[in-house]
Amino acid sequence: MRENIGFEVRLTDSHDQAIDKVTDALKAEGFGVLTKIEIDQAFQKKIGKKFRPYTILGAYNPQLAHAALTSAREIGLMLPCNVTVEADIDGSLVRIMNPDIMMQTKELVANDTLRSVATDARQRLQRVAEALRE
Repeated sequence: MRENIGFEVRLTDSHDQAIDKVTDALKAEGFGVLTKIEIDQAFQKKIGKKFRPYTILGAYNPQLAHAALTSAREIGLMLPCNVTVEADIDGSLVRIMNPDIMMQTKELVANDTLRSVATDARQRLQRVAEALRE
């Protein structure tokens, strides 16, 4: 069974308001924002191209990240969990990575600890998406 790559939520909030709302919802589920990449600003600065406001937040839960990295060092290639916030016609579009996607990787599929971590992370991130829809 193929999983969806992520959870999508449309908000009527502006880009900056949506980032604040997403950050708060992540925090409520034990996630911090480790990185914040302003793609639109990077495109403007590096290649002189305009782009809609688009931010990638690197969300992580320290306990889950520690358990995952202790179980499989290579999982660091898939961390942190990316959350994108982009300006949309009617506000903002938020996409939250589905951690179950990493479990489709042949090398990781048999790792019970990672499966448990991915399930926990997915449930938490689904609750983030639900909180944003309210």
